[in-house]
Amino acid sequence: MNNNSETIDSLNRLLQGEYMAVESFNNFISKVEDENAKNSLKEVQKQHRENINTLASYIQDIGGQPHENLGMKGKVAEIKVNMDLGLKYDTNDVIEKAIEGETQGVNMAEKVLRGNLDDKSRNIAGKILQNDRRSIETLKGLIK
Repeated sequence: MNNNSETIDSLNRLLQGEYMAVESFNNFISKVEDENAKNSLKEVQKQHRENINTLASYIQDIGGQPHENLGMKGKVAEIKVNMDLGLKYDTNDVIEKAIEGETQGVNMAEKVLRGNLDDKSRNIAGKILQNDRRSIETLKGLIK
């Protein structure tokens, strides 16, 4: 069924973005010393892990195989984040990078939602989009 294959591909792209987010947040968490910021970053990362579980389970439920690794695109993104932050950074720099990444995630989720999805897939992608938007607001509240 071609439509199901297209849905699985779209959801797997979203899943890849969630894995990239978890990896990026590992990096961000290691770079901040402010406990409040660190805890907020951990909460956002936890939400991305929950999104991964939801997406991976659903992809399997509809007969697909979740792509559960970063892939080349994710590795390049991880290197870019490290280079952008460099050795000198402050908490605001890290938070701004996290917001930038979350915004890219929102854009990806919106693109997936504009695709040809069934109602349940659209609902799942929509919830992830809402979670990412909430995360952006949480992160914006940390900037001093």
